[in-house]
Amino acid sequence: MGANELYEFEKPVHTVTIRDGFHIGVREVTFDEWDACVDQGGCSHRPNDRGLGRGKRPVTDIHWNDANAYLAWLSTRTGKRYRLPSEAEWEYAARGGTTTTYPWGATLVKERANCVGCNEPTRRQAVETGLFPPNGFGLFDMAGNAAEWVADCWSDSYRATPRDGSAFTAPGCRERVLRGGSFNNDPRYLRSAARFKYEADVRFFTNGFRVVREP
Repeated sequence: MGANELYEFEKPVHTVTIRDGFHIGVREVTFDEWDACVDQGGCSHRPNDRGLGRGKRPVTDIHWNDANAYLAWLSTRTGKRYRLPSEAEWEYAARGGTTTTYPWGATLVKERANCVGCNEPTRRQAVETGLFPPNGFGLFDMAGNAAEWVADCWSDSYRATPRDGSAFTAPGCRERVLRGGSFNNDPRYLRSAARFKYEADVRFFTNGFRVVREP
């Protein structure tokens, strides 16, 4: 997990042994799924789609706390425990069995993901989930489309983070990790090891999530 090439906050490359099994969503949560939560009273925020359309596009314009409200609603509705993936779980899933820079190999390949510079012409907007080929685990849009919230507090490196696959927590944590990059990012952000941060109560038009269900 991690990378040693670009940024201090992605270092060091290290081994993580994920302690418990998990099921991760094949696709990002969509506007349709989110709007059902709003309509049924589980979510209070109806995100702005910026006039681009809702439906099967990944839900964006949500913050970390919004995502957890959806997960609480979904858990109650289904009787199963849903949550955000930990950063380690997310990277394991994103790599799809690879150790390369991107899920598909060492270099950028056109038309494998939705990002700035990934396609001709550049879309600059989210597209319906599942439009691009899946990774080795059959997961769609682990690189690009919407950036994805994970459970972890932000850390400036991995030197003090868990090695058992659980999420990193810290007292007074205000910044949370996002993974995968988005339609508004260049390919650096789509690397399997790429990570960045936002405050947990800040919404942005590129940020969404996918679910994990515990066995």
